[in-house]
Amino acid sequence: MNKKIALGSLLLVSSLILSACGAAATPTAVPPKPTEAAKPAATAVPAATAVPAKPTDVPKPTAPPPTATPKPVEVTFWHAYGTGSAEEVAMGELVKTAAASPDLAGIKINVLQIPFNDIFNKYRTDVAAGGGPSMFIAPNDSLGDDARGKLIADITDLAKGKLEGYGKLAVEGMSLEGKLYGIPESLKAVAMFYNKDLVKEVPKTTDDLLKAVQGGAKLSLSLGCYHQWGFYNAFGAKVFDDKYAFVNTPDNQANLAAAYKYLNDWWVLAKKAGIPKTDGDAAAPFKEGKIGATFNGNWALGDYQKALGDKLGVAAIPAGPKGVANPLLGVDGFYFNPNNKADTAQAALKVALFLSNAASQKTMAEKAGHVPARAGITYNNPLVKAFEDTFANAVVRPQSVSMGKYWGNFCGDGDIWDKGVAPAEFVKKAFEGAVK
Repeated sequence: MNKKIALGSLLLVSSLILSACGAAATPTAVPPKPTEAAKPAATAVPAATAVPAKPTDVPKPTAPPPTATPKPVEVTFWHAYGTGSAEEVAMGELVKTAAASPDLAGIKINVLQIPFNDIFNKYRTDVAAGGGPSMFIAPNDSLGDDARGKLIADITDLAKGKLEGYGKLAVEGMSLEGKLYGIPESLKAVAMFYNKDLVKEVPKTTDDLLKAVQGGAKLSLSLGCYHQWGFYNAFGAKVFDDKYAFVNTPDNQANLAAAYKYLNDWWVLAKKAGIPKTDGDAAAPFKEGKIGATFNGNWALGDYQKALGDKLGVAAIPAGPKGVANPLLGVDGFYFNPNNKADTAQAALKVALFLSNAASQKTMAEKAGHVPARAGITYNNPLVKAFEDTFANAVVRPQSVSMGKYWGNFCGDGDIWDKGVAPAEFVKKAFEGAVK
């Protein structure tokens, strides 16, 4: 029984084991991995709360952006007035006034002094090379030659309608064949300056003058082919006819030779008396009161007046045996470079018109002895008026080709004064050279 119990227990245990094994045969599902907890979404940072704006100011007007200052137009201006002379000082004052004038705003004036003996040649050389000044002032000695050579600009159109107030003679002096080549500034001619303390009786005729010198008066005639022109007509001689052809006739040659003989007779006396022969040599002794008279143009009036004051007098060249003296009437004016660009040409014209306006002409008359190119200018200088009165018999300087031949053939008259050549011989040779 005991064996049966033991066997029964064994069978029961085996049954339990098999039962357990049978249950294990069915795979048990692997439980899922625990899911990660979802990350909470990032919480947006709240926007900063705007600080309440302060009360806004009323907006101020906005200034326009600065504009670049335009570059001034430069005008180069040449003159030949002597250093420290009344002409240079007076013109210098006018240029300063012009530079400060609102009428010339945007224009810069550059001034350069050129010696008179050099200014024409330097100007022509520089212009021919494409350079030169914008403008220059000078007598109309060579206007005709320079205009024909296209060395000065024709300003007929540029200055159209801008010459009101200028005198007829002044405009004619700046013109050639109906074209305008300059803005006139003043009228000039030769007359007799005298010291009232030394010349008590002003000579009215050529005989009076020669007798005065013979009597010991120190009167300088200023020989030279420009200064002595007025004496030709006094002796009945002409250089040109009305068409500017040379008057090469026997009678006219004789009359001109008589004028040269008179001048040489004076020089023979003057040389012995130590009287200067030319205006340049006579300037200092005249201003110092060492000689009684000199023949010169009104460009010297300011300096003589400064030196002599109320002692200074002005008179016409004495008349001769066959007529009145008729000096050459020249016109000083502003000329313009044909190389100028349009803006420079316009600016230079404005400067010239300013330097020759009524106020400027008054200044030059009172301080430099210039006879105004404008009509109706009132000025306080009685000697300028006296000079202006001497122009009544003057002849406008010709601008013909023949005038250049006069300078080239008749200015060698030093052969008479210095070499003893007979006046008739000199005149004959001069006319022969001029009419070739």
